[in-house]
Amino acid sequence: METRLKFNDFQAKLKRDLTESCNRLSAGPGYDDPGQLPSLILAYIGDAVFSLHVRTTMLSVEANKVQVLHTLLAQMASASMQARALFELEALGLNEKEQAVVRRGRNARGRVPRNSSISQYRASTALEALLGYLYLSGEQERLQQILLQTIDFMCAVMTSEMEGNPQA
Repeated sequence: METRLKFNDFQAKLKRDLTESCNRLSAGPGYDDPGQLPSLILAYIGDAVFSLHVRTTMLSVEANKVQVLHTLLAQMASASMQARALFELEALGLNEKEQAVVRRGRNARGRVPRNSSISQYRASTALEALLGYLYLSGEQERLQQILLQTIDFMCAVMTSEMEGNPQA
């Protein structure tokens, strides 16, 4: 049986949680090993890393056209495109730790959006968890390498699809 909070109780809980979160933020990062964070938290961070990378990379292409930038980001951030990119990255090779993060990300249980399949959503979450892990671990060189491979693959797929030659 699901228990619903009354609005006043919800507001009080939200205020407590916000106060606690703000106190933690001023103390700095609250983790020792990013690999121990829940996969959905890693994916949350990875989503932000990916989005920022795509946005800043695409500035050199379409700096004055926000709608074009948004459309490109939406295509690249879609679960289906990210799933395809993860399969490509796995084919190129991931190290043992990265494979473990990807496995955990794939197994994470989240709410699947209506516009993607469960397998696409899980693969997308796995890619984002990997990006989040690399970012939080301070592995900037490897993060940049994976981001570049991912963007190159996505651009190739999108170009091919625009030309009427869909890639697998």
